[in-house]
Amino acid sequence: MSRAFQMPRPFVSLICAGRLRLWLAGAAIALGTFTARGDWQLVWSDEFNGVSIDTNHWKFEIGNHHGWGNHEWEYYTDRPENVCVSNGVLHIVARSKPADGIFYTSARLKSQGLFAQKYGRFEFRAKFPGGQGYWPALWLMPEHSAYGRWPASGEIDVMENRGNDPAVVQGTIHYAGADGRPLQSTGRHTFPRNDGATNFHVYLLEWTTNTINWQVDGRRYETQTNWSTAGAAYPAPFNQPFYIIMNLAVGGDYGGNPDAHTVFPGEMQVDYIRVYDNVATNSVR
Repeated sequence: MSRAFQMPRPFVSLICAGRLRLWLAGAAIALGTFTARGDWQLVWSDEFNGVSIDTNHWKFEIGNHHGWGNHEWEYYTDRPENVCVSNGVLHIVARSKPADGIFYTSARLKSQGLFAQKYGRFEFRAKFPGGQGYWPALWLMPEHSAYGRWPASGEIDVMENRGNDPAVVQGTIHYAGADGRPLQSTGRHTFPRNDGATNFHVYLLEWTTNTINWQVDGRRYETQTNWSTAGAAYPAPFNQPFYIIMNLAVGGDYGGNPDAHTVFPGEMQVDYIRVYDNVATNSVR
């Protein structure tokens, strides 16, 4: 049986420790081991089955960069205490530990320059920490800013969560109005009682030429078909290749800052990422 149809592995509590060894050989599994889902064919994945971050797949963002435009409090590092692979899971750990004058450290990984795709299915199995001030996100940004600076070239948020409200996750597209001002369209998913983002769930974005929809555990909760960007015709800006970002922010405009009740360290775990292309339509792109 392929891993696409295995039962979820049990929860493993692990905080990154030891020395992280970056490797260049690549740990992607052979694509042929997966079964295509209808017209969808797996074209890229990371199962995190190795012992270190695959640098053929990921680059690290380092620093705080004036709060990343959102007044965030964390300093991103590539330290093993903040990011590692163990037991088939990627661990991104936010810690209350000063770095370069910033009170918190965490990690942010991106596939920019290594992998980007226009259209397809982007699937993540992941869980996130609970607590005021945590801001985990799985999202996509344009490989090339074909229509200008943010938000004119777009942003697609597959999943983000306010740590103080684990019962709700949201998916969003960011784009520009005719006058260039930022616009966004957002959908929200509320988990059943006694469940939430602190448990493992499968987050899926399905993106075609004129439709973007979001699912949690196979259930669609939002569809967007209408957007814009200044100076370009629909379906711009979402007609260009986008790359993947995963990060665990601390503080900022989205969910507010940590308080006395926030427990550190907090951990984001990603079991796998799988990207599918539509083999029935890719020949006409």
